[in-house]
Order: sequence, then C-alpha cells, then structure tokens
Amino acid sequence: MSGPSPPANQDYNDPLGAIPSDDLDLERGDTHRSVISGRDSLDDEASPLLVRSTTATTLASTQGSELMRVETKSAPIEQLSILDRYLPLWIVLSMAIGIPIGYFYPDLGEKLERGGFAGVSIPIAIGLLIMMYPIMCKVQFESLHRLLVVKALWAQVAISLVINWIVAPLVMVGLSWLFLPDEPELREGLIMVGVARCIAMVMIWIELSEGDTDYGAILTAVNSILQMFLFAPTAMFYINVIGKNADHLDIPYAVVAKSVAIFLGLPLLFAVVTRVICRGHLVSVQTYDEKFLSFLEPFSLLGLLFTILVMFASQGREVITQLTSVLRVMVPMFTYFVILFFGTLYICYRMGYTYKICSAQAFTAASNNFELAIAVIVSYYGITSRQALAATVGPLLEVPVLLSFVYVMQHYKDRIAWGHWGSTEVISGATV
Repeated sequence: MSGPSPPANQDYNDPLGAIPSDDLDLERGDTHRSVISGRDSLDDEASPLLVRSTTATTLASTQGSELMRVETKSAPIEQLSILDRYLPLWIVLSMAIGIPIGYFYPDLGEKLERGGFAGVSIPIAIGLLIMMYPIMCKVQFESLHRLLVVKALWAQVAISLVINWIVAPLVMVGLSWLFLPDEPELREGLIMVGVARCIAMVMIWIELSEGDTDYGAILTAVNSILQMFLFAPTAMFYINVIGKNADHLDIPYAVVAKSVAIFLGLPLLFAVVTRVICRGHLVSVQTYDEKFLSFLEPFSLLGLLFTILVMFASQGREVITQLTSVLRVMVPMFTYFVILFFGTLYICYRMGYTYKICSAQAFTAASNNFELAIAVIVSYYGITSRQALAATVGPLLEVPVLLSFVYVMQHYKDRIAWGHWGSTEVISGATV
C-alpha cells in the first residue's frame, strides 16, 4: 500500500517525490513510492524523439534512509511496434505477394514505367514520398542551433561525418568489389546504399540502446540537410570514378540531383513546415512528439512495403531467377554492418567517449537511408533493374542486424570501462 501523499510544499527539484520528505518517519515504517513512466521530460526541446517503454520504481527503504532504485525495462524487441518488430517478415511477404503478380502479369513493369513523376511511375513515386515524409517529421531541425553555439560538439560531429561520408562509402565499394566482382549492376545498387547516409530511423536504435539521443537528433538533422548537397556528387564519384567499368553507364549529375531534390527535398520541406507550424503552436510539443509522430510512423513503413511490393511485381519472373543474386548481396551488406558498427564503436571507445556517445556514433555509422537509395535507383535505372533488387536487400537485413547490435550494447554497457568525454551535459547547458 502506498504511503501518504507528498506535502504541498515539496521541493520542485524532486517533482516525483523520490526523496523522502521530512514528514515521513522511516523508523515507524512510513514509505513513499513513486513511479516514472516514459521520458523524464516530455516538454524539453532536448528530449529524445521516441518514447522509451521503461518503468522505473523508486522506493524509500523501511530500514533506513537509503534509497533503492529498481528499473524494469522491456526487452529491445518488445519496445518496437508490430510493424518495426517484424519488418523483415513484412518485406518477405511483400516480395512473396509481388512476385506472383508479376508472374501472371509479365507486362506490368513496362506499363508502370510509362509516364510517371520525375522519371518514376506514379505508384512508386507516391510510395516513396509517403515513405520519406514521416521520417523527416521526426528530425529535430530546431536542435541545430545547439551545434552552432557549442564548440565542444564540433569534434564529435566531424568524426561522425568523416565516418559517414568518407569511410562508409569506401567500405561499401570495397566489399561490393570483393564479393560481386562479376556483377556491376548489383555493385552499383550497393554503392548507392552506402552513400545514402542515416536519417531518423537510426534514432530508434540509439534510443533502445540508451545512447545519446540528443546528439543523435543533431547529427540526424545535419545528415538530412547534407544529403541534399552531397548525395549526388558523392554517388557519382564512387560509381563513375572509383567503380567505373566497361559496362558502366555514366549517370548525369542532374538526374541524381533531381531525384534527391524531389524524393528528399520535398519531404524535407514539408516536414520542416509541419514542425514549425504544428509543434508548440497548433498542438503542444508533447502531443506532437507522442501522438502525431506515432500516428505518422506506420505510414513510412507502409510506404516502404508498398514500394517493395510494386518493385517485385514489376520484376515478376526475373526475380525468381535472381534468388542467388539476393543471397550474394546479403553477404557484403551484412559484412558492411559489422565493420561499420564495431569499427566505429572501437574508435570512439579508444578516444575516451562515454557509452552514450559510443552507441550513438556506432549506430549512426552502420545505418543507411535505404528509402533515398531506392528512390534514386528507381528514378534512373528503372523499377525492374538489378540495382533496385540490390537496394531492397538493405531494409530486409537492417532491422534484425541492428536490433542484435542493441542487445550487444546493452550486454556490455556495464561490463566495459567507458570513457568520460560526452556531449549530453554540454547540450543540456546550451539552450539559447
């Protein structure tokens, strides 16, 4: 049974009543129990993007003044929604439904590629835009001012940008040539995936691993903006210069830039307008972060699944003959995840960063914007291309692999002597 209610003049530094008040006599058995659910601060601008499903119970011991804190947390996989938790299954089902459709309607792909929007069939364009908009609405663009005024963050951001925009694409190029030397189309699809850097989906993994979500939100916002300018030239450099071969088609910069501007720029613009108008104005910050984003989140995955279904329906019989290609693409993709994640984790650990920063850096390095890669590939190579087939393997592997990394991080969180250099305390004190 719970004890008496906290006094009216309770210190605001202890709004949850975790510290026993003077009115409680612990020796006679008075106790006060308070339960915290969800985030600690829902209206703080630096709060995480996602609500963590945790419950913490603080209990004043009846034997003395010593406080005992017990935390009960759901397993990482249980904190994901049904769509997120079984995303690989939904992708397989989308492929399984799309293939028979393409088999019985072999001319479907040709019909879908006629006309369209920005070189993409209307159904695919709709799916891609729906897929990108909810993700962009999660990005805390308003947090960028903290990066601009806090010099201590620039070193951490610089390290992450070097890993994301130089190291990660090079690793993908090397692995694609190592495992697919005879498959130029599949290599190009993988390179496109390697160049498309992480955006808001990575916040899920950072949150589940209890990493630094504030820093992750800032880096996600930076990457979202940088992709508008860097994706096209970076993709062209690694495909046209480094990955060039006799059968290669030179992709004009304008084609990729146009795809990026439409399928990333438009959702980005709409998302910024949505956050500016809605968050804190039409609805409260708490309502936007909890209810509005939760309402939008399923549409992103549904857009992805719809896109994959249409893509495999368009490829039809060709997909059945390319199952070996799918398996071959999985090997370099999985190796890419392992190298980027654990390589970044080790570097940050050796540099003395805290656990929270190490987790955020590692998941950011290992995550990719598969939605953007698929949009650009479909726009240029076509919906029935082998490049598109290679890109669809990405989301099929990302969820189970990165979820397993969450378990690894939680297992070693308290078993490794992490460093003391972090950014949470810097960001929290950088409000302007």
